Amino acid sequence: QVYMVESGGGSVQAGGSLRLSCSASINSFTTRCMAWFRQAPLLEREGVASIDYESTTRYADSVKGRFTISKDYAKSVLYLEMSSLKPEDTAMYYCAAKSGIRCLLLEGTYNYWGQGTQVTVSS
Repeated sequence: QVYMVESGGGSVQAGGSLRLSCSASINSFTTRCMAWFRQAPLLEREGVASIDYESTTRYADSVKGRFTISKDYAKSVLYLEMSSLKPEDTAMYYCAAKSGIRCLLLEGTYNYWGQGTQVTVSS
């Protein structure tokens, strides 16, 4: 059983920074891929960033250079450092995990999900 609980969301002005955390029961097999997704109102959930078991990362074009995904196995925590935030980054952010080795940002391929944490960026 994998549990995932996000925290760190909040309200920030444009240009600001936030760090999201996802406390997870990290099992090296079931969480070979971990990722962050987000969903804005009336829009589909989209992939933001992923990290695999070798710490190789992938990012959506919209967040490259601004967001950084990382993980701490010792603390069983997945992080998303967000800087230079824009109003269009406003969304519910979810952490996710799966056992596959290809960590593409495809929502339907992830098996485990957290409940989400809200990020609101004002202009």
